[in-house]
Amino acid sequence: MSSRFSLLGTMAIALLFLGSCADSNKEFATMIIHGGTIYTVDSTQTTVEAVAIKDNTILFAGSLAEAESYKNEQTQDMDLQGKTMTPGLIEGHGHFMGLGYNELQLDLMNTNSYQEIIDAVAERVKTAKPGEWIVGRGWHQSKWDSIPSDNVMGFQTHYRLSEVSPDNPVYLSHASGHAGFANEKAMEIAGLQVVNPEGFKSFEIEGGEVIVDKSGRPTGIFNERAQSLIGKHIPQKTTETNTQAFNLAVEACYKNGITSFHDAGIGREAISLYDEMKAKDNMGIRIYAMLTGWDEELLKEWYSKGPQVDPDHRFTIRSVKLNCDGALGARGAWLLEPYTDRPDHFGHETLPMEFVKETALNGLQHGFQVCAHAIGDRANREILDRYEAALNEASKLGTDHRFRIEHAQHLHPDDIPRFAELSVIPAMQAVHMSSDRPWAIDRLGEKRIKEGAYMWQALLQSGVPIVNGTDVPVEPINPIASFYASVSRKTLKGMPEGGYEPEQKMTRAQALKSYTLDAAYGAFEEAIKGSISAGKLADFTIYNQDLMTVPEDDILKTKIAMTIFDGKVVYQAKD
Repeated sequence: MSSRFSLLGTMAIALLFLGSCADSNKEFATMIIHGGTIYTVDSTQTTVEAVAIKDNTILFAGSLAEAESYKNEQTQDMDLQGKTMTPGLIEGHGHFMGLGYNELQLDLMNTNSYQEIIDAVAERVKTAKPGEWIVGRGWHQSKWDSIPSDNVMGFQTHYRLSEVSPDNPVYLSHASGHAGFANEKAMEIAGLQVVNPEGFKSFEIEGGEVIVDKSGRPTGIFNERAQSLIGKHIPQKTTETNTQAFNLAVEACYKNGITSFHDAGIGREAISLYDEMKAKDNMGIRIYAMLTGWDEELLKEWYSKGPQVDPDHRFTIRSVKLNCDGALGARGAWLLEPYTDRPDHFGHETLPMEFVKETALNGLQHGFQVCAHAIGDRANREILDRYEAALNEASKLGTDHRFRIEHAQHLHPDDIPRFAELSVIPAMQAVHMSSDRPWAIDRLGEKRIKEGAYMWQALLQSGVPIVNGTDVPVEPINPIASFYASVSRKTLKGMPEGGYEPEQKMTRAQALKSYTLDAAYGAFEEAIKGSISAGKLADFTIYNQDLMTVPEDDILKTKIAMTIFDGKVVYQAKD
């Protein structure tokens, strides 16, 4: 009998030992999040009660009862208190340093008239040093309450601006980034007082134009690549201001629930800065960078060494950005038919199409995604043609190349199905429709607008994902505004009733996916982010209300309550 009890005792001790080993091997959560609606953007379970994370990785998403099994005495308990959580939002097309510098320079985003620009510059002149450049961005003449009576081709002239800043050169970029406005002092420095003595006619350079008045004098408007005539004279940014702008951009992302950012076109300076920020453990955002296509030597260097895919998921370079036409606002978008409000003009081919095909072939050979800016229908068609030619030539048709067209704003109906046929991803910023649609009809006319502009649902139904975003600093980085535009197709003032071309609205599920999982797919990163699933990065956005169910008119009242990046709370709104 005693031997039997001895055997049972030995077995009990062994089981206790094995149990304690199992407990010691169990992964415990550093944080459990619960107490609100959690949208996963995961098709296997669209909502969950709780999420358990360990450091920067999701351990579990599911019921609260199961999540509690990952708790120990060190686990932080986060109660959402009825708030809503989604995967961390991804800005699918923006300009990161432009976002930061918008915080440092003259921000004209909310100006409603030429007079407001003049007033803003006059105020800055008061504190500027003699001869110091005054730079800014954000004006858009088509969004003003009224156009000045002395306009040329719908643009203001520099004379009144020059009066308030006679000694300080001024250069103000259009909201789109595709035009700029200079005062007389800036043009004097550039040697551009008279460019066309024959009189009223724009002066074209390759890929751009200088708009002149009836006397042949520049009006101050420099369109597309003509901007370089002034830009090359503006002093270079400093290391100090670059660092300051970078940190301001990170802060702005956090406040807007953005945890990842597709940086659409960076050069050597930005690469060096981002490398430095990562080395100093200051890369507080996940940047998926596109190399600028303007620097051919830079591209050649990267082709030889191949993509840089960061194992820490902070700074990845595996794509190239090509700027192939301009914007509708400045009539730089390249069209198949002339502008309705400028019948002698088709826009600008700002990059040779031969270079698009060459870059596509290099991308296929060396493992780089190609992302080409195209707004007008001709630019979109020409790029699709070059992509198709390169894919056929390289025998890569049907492969997982994930080439993109950035904006894809205005398409010929025949080209809409070609995106799916060629596996080309449209990266479209829904808020552009909200801002541009009221005046874009003047540029394109009703037929072209209705058949081919902002064709979100048609593209989605064809079988391609859409990468959403804001194109910041062209538009404010606010993702709620872009989400609202996606599902309502209204201006941010709620007009018109029912929305513009309502058949092209996204559903709320599609809109959220375009800012999360589809945006991650557009950067080859859907395995690590974009949905709340075990094994993915612990990046989350938390809102003060449920943007998936509130009445449409209340969507814009949604605020970012908290941002969690890499498993840590990096932003919390003040109550």
